Amino acid sequence: MEQRLNVHAKGQNALKTLFGIGGYLKKSPLEPSLLELVNFRVSQMNSCAYCLDMHYKDARAKGETEQRLYGLSAWRETNFYSDREKAAFGWAEAVTKAEVPDNVYATAKQQFTDDELIDLTLAVTTINVWNRLNLAFPSEPGSYRVGQFG
Repeated sequence: MEQRLNVHAKGQNALKTLFGIGGYLKKSPLEPSLLELVNFRVSQMNSCAYCLDMHYKDARAKGETEQRLYGLSAWRETNFYSDREKAAFGWAEAVTKAEVPDNVYATAKQQFTDDELIDLTLAVTTINVWNRLNLAFPSEPGSYRVGQFG
């Protein structure tokens, strides 16, 4: 089997755009902890091992609990998350599936301003791009170091 290229090493010009979006989102009014959980949840949905490793490590380094990370795939059945977080997870799942029902939109609008919902959508679509890049050009899961990409 042919060795696949390392997109993080070879794709720097293309990735500048994604890093730019990440910089924008760091200045967003959305809580960094919420964005990290959304990144982790979408990476679960997309089965991206590298991104799961990355966002698990980053979330833990920022103080997220193991219980909340372990329970994230079953967020509807737990009381570990706030209503705002649950609305974000529902939104992230719907946007990832490219099917946003009215009830999911209404729930999200109860928790997020218009600008926040736009930023949340940008975050969801961005992690989906990262997941697909890392699935097409795999990096070694487990190799990520906290803060490696800024």
